Amino acid sequence: MTANAPVRRVDVLVVGAGPAGLAAAARLAAAGAGRVEVLEREERPGGAPRYCAHGGFGTWTRPLTGPGYARLLTGAAVSAGAVVRTGVTVLEWTDAGPASRTTPGTAGAPGAGATVTAGPDGGPRSPGTRAGATAALDAAAVDAAGGPEARRVPPAGGTFGPGGDAPSAAVTLSGGGPAPGRPAGAVPGAVTDGDLPGPVLTLVGPGGPERVTARAVVLATGARERPRAARLVPGTRPAGVYTTGELQQAVHLFGQPVGTRAVVAGAEPVSYAAAGTLLAAGVTVAALVTEENHAQVPSARAQSARLVHRIPLLTGTAVAELLGHGRLSGVRVRHRDGRTAVLPCDTIVFTGDFVGENELARTAGVRLGASPYTSHPGVFAAGGLLHPGQPARAATRDGAAAAGAVLRWLAGAPWPGA
Repeated sequence: MTANAPVRRVDVLVVGAGPAGLAAAARLAAAGAGRVEVLEREERPGGAPRYCAHGGFGTWTRPLTGPGYARLLTGAAVSAGAVVRTGVTVLEWTDAGPASRTTPGTAGAPGAGATVTAGPDGGPRSPGTRAGATAALDAAAVDAAGGPEARRVPPAGGTFGPGGDAPSAAVTLSGGGPAPGRPAGAVPGAVTDGDLPGPVLTLVGPGGPERVTARAVVLATGARERPRAARLVPGTRPAGVYTTGELQQAVHLFGQPVGTRAVVAGAEPVSYAAAGTLLAAGVTVAALVTEENHAQVPSARAQSARLVHRIPLLTGTAVAELLGHGRLSGVRVRHRDGRTAVLPCDTIVFTGDFVGENELARTAGVRLGASPYTSHPGVFAAGGLLHPGQPARAATRDGAAAAGAVLRWLAGAPWPGA
């Protein structure tokens, strides 16, 4: 039934509404790239920062928590004119040939589901420099943080943007837009029967399945931490085993109890963030365990955890086995010299060791590299998919840079290596 459904066309389709995807959508929409649509499988946009309650986002002068940063990136994309749809999953990718750079016909309304729409003021904006795009996006997010609109939380499945409950921050983006000689927002000629369609993506959301094609596709699917199974840690299969993302969602999104005494596997920034989440949830952190010779964070942060919060750091040590039936009762650790010990705990958090969420790219046969350009002309990549574990602000810059590549492609620039 889905295979026979009509194919809806948009100008740019962004898969993933994390920092990279939202930044790309904001810059593309602001530059007049046509209908820019963002697809997000979770119920709300924002990516991992949405459940990172700690600070460290925004700027030095006006820092933000993760949820604040997520809301304001969403506001930036919406105000620029992008459409952000949540609760929508990409099921299948049919490579129907190279993406056409000509303007598609009327895009049509998106299917049912949570939709973010922009008001009539979300028109084209002047192109400038890539650095200017990122700076403007950051400034818009931080400036909006002080207003009451930035603190309103829309209901899941609601409408964001003008007329909705989410922030409607004013945004001015500048970036490396269309090729020289072509005015900002210029769109090549109309579609003809002879145009080759781009890839066709089969989606499913609250309104059921649909098919969409686009002149350009940006993959911003993010990254994930390797779970216990992928790390080949032996032992029983008790409850109380988390990754950092799972822990933060349990604590900050769902308010679930996560135990009373925990071990954190890892000693990098995300590991200390996990320890902070545990402490905020009233959990005692028994130890941070790392195979490295020292913590992978600034010494001040490591010393604060050890001296202020009394969290031991076990270096040169690996988690060798999980113990317990029903609920975790402890972990066996092994030092590099062969000594072993059992740390009593009812929770363990495996942190770091990020890998890109590349399933969609892999099933489509799209090869990724270090740049936004992939093996398929018209298909781009950005953010944690290319650079797993990068900070949110780096992903934001990455998304803005990918948008610049998309704008050049739509304006007629050749595909690298083609």
